[in-house]
Amino acid sequence: MNLSRLLAEYAKDKPVRVGLIGAGKFGSMILAQAQHIEGIHILAVADLDIEKAQASFARVGWDTKNCFARSSQAALISGKTWLTQDATALCEIPEIDCVIEATGHPVFGVRHALNAIEHRKHVVMVNVEADILCGPYIAQKAAENEVIYTMAYGDQPAAICELVDWVQSNGFELVSAGKGMNFQPEYRYSTPDTVWGYFGWTDEEVAAGDFNPKMYNSFTDGTKAAIEMAAVANATGMDCPQDGLAFFPAGLHDLASVFKPVSDGGRLPKSGLVEIAASQEPDGREVLNNIRFGMFVTFKAPNAYTRDCFQQYGLLTDKSGWYGSMWRPFHMIGLETNTSVLSAVLRGEATGCSRYWRGDAIATAKRDLHAGEMLDGEGGYCVWANAVPAKNAQAIDALPIGLAHNVKLKHSIQKDRPVTLGDVVLEGVEDILGYRREMVRLLDN
Repeated sequence: MNLSRLLAEYAKDKPVRVGLIGAGKFGSMILAQAQHIEGIHILAVADLDIEKAQASFARVGWDTKNCFARSSQAALISGKTWLTQDATALCEIPEIDCVIEATGHPVFGVRHALNAIEHRKHVVMVNVEADILCGPYIAQKAAENEVIYTMAYGDQPAAICELVDWVQSNGFELVSAGKGMNFQPEYRYSTPDTVWGYFGWTDEEVAAGDFNPKMYNSFTDGTKAAIEMAAVANATGMDCPQDGLAFFPAGLHDLASVFKPVSDGGRLPKSGLVEIAASQEPDGREVLNNIRFGMFVTFKAPNAYTRDCFQQYGLLTDKSGWYGSMWRPFHMIGLETNTSVLSAVLRGEATGCSRYWRGDAIATAKRDLHAGEMLDGEGGYCVWANAVPAKNAQAIDALPIGLAHNVKLKHSIQKDRPVTLGDVVLEGVEDILGYRREMVRLLDN
């Protein structure tokens, strides 16, 4: 790694100028570190709630009396930051090198990214919801405009992509990749009203933090896992399981035994799948040495010599010694995202990018739903997301979770059944549907 050296050289002439869209939890974490990196200038921040954005700056230690500018040009001259409600205006500032999209809103995230790319900005897509909706299309447009479109380092998909790259760069056979998380089957039906109980947090702890119950519930009910694993599939060319993620309970020492094909004694139907290592057993017992906050890959030795080396140098393997695991025990999300910014601007390199369309995250009924009801999207009361092969999703015309926000049902849907595009009234997203139609050509890649 040489990003710090490259930044020092680059910043002799000018700083890396960054625009941030969305000053929520993830955006706050980006701001927390950016102020300590010499050579990075957060030129502009866009958020619909200016007061909330100002509070985010204050929360992470910025001098809010002296850090804000009245305009983008004033910010450019002074080194301060312009706050605006207008994400479009931010994307069009000529001097910005890189835009970070961190709103969490799927449709607006796609539009923001494409606008930034049209204005020749690199884009760091924190918004995995937007990436899984139209990421392959956005990546294509970025390539056409000779800019970088990248996942956000520090978030789990990018960290998993890094591990996959390590496996493939060293000539091992990639078998599976995924992340750890706290999950039990009953969590699938969690709502914003029940989520804090699953986290084990008190009302006082919740009140003291900057927590969004729908966002946290999307982690609890498995929706975020589906979104992130589908994104990893699209970045690496791996596959989602035919019936969705299984959430196999597995600790650190079991990874190589569990996440290998059934034909070799594991639990995967085939090699080359994304999956989740659950940190709890179905009965609630905590898995020993779980990787709740981590990511993993499993891989196979290509020959007996390499297998012997696995054991000689301390790699965690299955009993046969042929399968090994590599993992990262943590991810620091926004605290690490400036790595993606610098990689894009200074190296012209993505830290993970949706180059295929192998997985999709589809809206699935959390309970029996009735015609006339309004779906409330990710982490809500109505639907959870299932990660399935994109071909399968297209075959049934499944509704992507990113379009399940504030849409009316035309038909009743039984619990645990997928919702289709024909089941809902969609308005104002013709552009998104068009982008996804263009992605169909990638299904055979």
